[in-house]
Amino acid sequence: MTAGLALALAAMVCFGLGDWTYRRAARAGVRPHHFLVGQACLFCPTVLAYAAATGHLTVGGPALWGNLAGLVLFLSFFLFARSLRGGPVSVYGPIFRLAFVVTVVLAVVVLDEPFGMARAAGLTAALVAVWLLLGGGRSTSSSATIGRSLVDVTLATVLAGAGYFCHKLGLIGGAAPATMVAAQAMVFASLAVVTTATLEGTLRVPSSTWRHSLPAAVVLAAAFLLFVHALEIGQASVVVPVAQMGFVPAALLGIMIGGEPVTLRKAAGLITAVAALALLAWS
Repeated sequence: MTAGLALALAAMVCFGLGDWTYRRAARAGVRPHHFLVGQACLFCPTVLAYAAATGHLTVGGPALWGNLAGLVLFLSFFLFARSLRGGPVSVYGPIFRLAFVVTVVLAVVVLDEPFGMARAAGLTAALVAVWLLLGGGRSTSSSATIGRSLVDVTLATVLAGAGYFCHKLGLIGGAAPATMVAAQAMVFASLAVVTTATLEGTLRVPSSTWRHSLPAAVVLAAAFLLFVHALEIGQASVVVPVAQMGFVPAALLGIMIGGEPVTLRKAAGLITAVAALALLAWS
């Protein structure tokens, strides 16, 4: 089994739960900056407490890569949250998780990670799964809204891939996983607070925000800690694609709980995703 695979699979489930929570918040009309500041209020203290408890609450040096990841991922998650007003999570979730393509390219080109036949087949299967799932949902939004949402989610995808690669660079530089996630959280939370204060003139958020943002904070804190621990011991070109296939559990939740339609194409996409996971594990 590929190093870090079990942790990456656990992270995948948590990321999928996060995608689902983002969609529920968007459907409930929660504004993206409200959602993110609410999420940051729990995410940041949780990971800071974990880093302090494990003796890895440090700043500077390779932890600066975590700060950069926090900046890039804040922009990414803000755009992703905003994009979900234009379509179902079973469509926009897969697009967002294409971020692994950006990270894999960077890992192979910059870090010279191996890219054999099994890994290439696994990545190809993951891309096919995304393509199949993109045809599995429909949006009732206007064409203009869908167009804006697609731009948002595309930018979010590129930024996310770069953010995950920043984590790998920090780990290579000697930072502990807890240090990287804490460094990310400090910047992420600061930007969430500043954005909300700038847009609203206050840090008050509607009470309905908390029932969505707090669960998201819990699952994403777990997701990132599991993900970065997996990235420490595994190769980015395997760990990131596996962890970012959170669209699989998100799509299943959309079907089982959200009432999103099941089509042959969507079913084929889910089966192909499972095959992609098997190939990446074998590589």
